[in-house]
Amino acid sequence: MQMMHTKLPDFIKKMKAAGGRIKPGKNVSIKGLENLHSAKMQSLRTGRIEHAVEELALRDDVAEVEVLVIPRIPETMHTVIIKGIGNDGKAKKAILDVINILHPTEEAFLSDCGEIEDRRPKIGRH
Repeated sequence: MQMMHTKLPDFIKKMKAAGGRIKPGKNVSIKGLENLHSAKMQSLRTGRIEHAVEELALRDDVAEVEVLVIPRIPETMHTVIIKGIGNDGKAKKAILDVINILHPTEEAFLSDCGEIEDRRPKIGRH
């Protein structure tokens, strides 16, 4: 079975297009992916998010749609690769370490929102 994924540039294009497809001129801003150079998104989830963007864009009381991508688990462990690059452009030595990054949770971004519909599956059920 082949896994289907949506590449990061295609994900961004789909989200921006979804807002203007039904209501031309409706702006969609995407935040939280600025530091990613490459990634693959789940295609099924991409479609679900795309439909949610369209749903909000259809509302007359919505002027623009903001898509904000944040980690679901607020404390994430990351590998840090520190590379020493020589004059020839080749790596001479690399040191690996780890760092925990603490992210703000969704509450930090939803304090001014009157209506919240949580469509997320339980953790581990996605």
